[in-house]
Amino acid sequence: MSRTRVGAAVLTALLATGCTTTVSGSPVGVGSASEDRELVTGYFAELNDAGTEGPDAQRDFLRRTQHPDFTDRLCDLAGLTVRIEPAMSTFRPDPKWKPEDSAKRPRGTVYALGVFVSIRRGGARLAEQIGSQRVVVLDGKVYGFMACPTR
Repeated sequence: MSRTRVGAAVLTALLATGCTTTVSGSPVGVGSASEDRELVTGYFAELNDAGTEGPDAQRDFLRRTQHPDFTDRLCDLAGLTVRIEPAMSTFRPDPKWKPEDSAKRPRGTVYALGVFVSIRRGGARLAEQIGSQRVVVLDGKVYGFMACPTR
């Protein structure tokens, strides 16, 4: 008997005797970096739209999109709103990153990117800053980490 026939016979025997593993649940495809890029672009557009509506709307958006593993890290923005312009040319995976003071990394695909942040109160610009920010794509949704004003 040739190797191919032996291999086919063994595979047939294994399948016939129930030596297979079934995994429960529904498969979830992993998005491509270009799909994730579109999701992240949309996340920042929604964040900025919420800020245009005011501090309450933006706070609600930030709470809804706080990474589910870090919901204990919410803070009061004290009436501030932020406008964040992402530099998508800097968009890159950052698989080793974890939030400050955390022993665990967030679930999902972590991305880092450069951002220009404008902080406002009542429509008046208080400060501007250039920095980097992390976001996570998990199960087709973008999550962030609520920024807390420095005291």
